[in-house]
Amino acid sequence: MKGRIIAIEGVDGSGKETQSKRLLTELKGIYPLVERKSFPDYGSRSSALVRMYLEGDFGINPMDVDAYQASTFFALDRFASYRTQWIKTYEEGGIIIMDRYTTANMVHQAGKIGDIKERDRFLKWVSEFEFSLLGLPQPDITFFLSIPEEVRKKLVSGRKNKITGDDTRDIHEGSEDHIKNAEDAGLYVARKFGWKIIECADEKGMKSIDEIGDIILQTVKENFGV
Repeated sequence: MKGRIIAIEGVDGSGKETQSKRLLTELKGIYPLVERKSFPDYGSRSSALVRMYLEGDFGINPMDVDAYQASTFFALDRFASYRTQWIKTYEEGGIIIMDRYTTANMVHQAGKIGDIKERDRFLKWVSEFEFSLLGLPQPDITFFLSIPEEVRKKLVSGRKNKITGDDTRDIHEGSEDHIKNAEDAGLYVARKFGWKIIECADEKGMKSIDEIGDIILQTVKENFGV
């Protein structure tokens, strides 16, 4: 029995880490086999090219590395994680909660491509490369956490760099154009592939962690027949 994968996507500051950890806690009381993974896997050697890219070794502008090239770095990091860390849990029928997954390439890298026909061609390539060629399992449910730009800026202010641990920004975080394009592309992709879009803020401001988390949990239960 194959397992199931829940992917949580969104731009930086949207709450992916918080919600994936909350969902892990909730599902542990329901399912015997549940794991959480976060990508990029900075603790693994497989993320070396990702780190080089995000630290600016190939260019300080995200557009210096095209969508196909950058996607390959992130995809191979996921392949290594799958084959060395969670393949057993997945093949035994477990649930893997992803704080970013293959779907992240569809968000961040698709944002580099403005032409819709070219973007769709890229999205088709990503699916074939990661799911067919590399053999990564497809997600059963994907959530896209959407937040207004002004809210996002407040949430990420003062956050530490996940690679260096200091106050510097990687080339994605440091480019407002990249983040805006990724948010726009994420909404496009979410609608195209039927992801669950969660508006994390309303006219009153940011919704609570529990309010957003309850939507995620209820959707999972409905889809998994609980």
